[in-house]
Amino acid sequence: EKLHISEPSNAYEFDQMINSVNTNKDKAACAELLTITDPKKLPVLLSNKLDGETFLIFIQSLEYYVVGKDPGRVYQHLYYLSKAKRFKVVLALLSKKEKEQVQRLFDSLSENQNHQYSLKDLKSLKKVYEL
Repeated sequence: EKLHISEPSNAYEFDQMINSVNTNKDKAACAELLTITDPKKLPVLLSNKLDGETFLIFIQSLEYYVVGKDPGRVYQHLYYLSKAKRFKVVLALLSKKEKEQVQRLFDSLSENQNHQYSLKDLKSLKKVYEL
C-alpha cells in the first residue's frame, strides 16, 4: 500500500510520516517527503526525534531518488539535517558501513555539483559529517 505523503505542517505530522516510512522501509515515500519539505524546516520538524534509523533512511532516499534529479536539494537537506538536535549523537553511533553510505551520497554530490553549492561548501559540510 502506497503511503500518502503530504507536506507536514508541524513536528507531530512529520514524525507520524517518518514513523510510517520507517515501518515500511519505504525509501521512495521518504524521498517524496524530503522533496516536498522545505530543508530549512528540517531541524524544527525533526524536533528532538532524530535517530539512527531516520538518519539512514534520509541518506538512502536522497541517494537513490533525489541526488540525480536535484543535487542542490540534497545539499540543502544535508546542511539542515546537520543543524538538527541529536545530529552529533546519531553521527557518533554510525557504524563504518553506515558512514560509507553517507560518503557515497557526498561523492554523488561532488559528481553532480551545480550552481547551488560549491565544492568548497561541500568540503565544509563533509567535515561536519566527520568524513
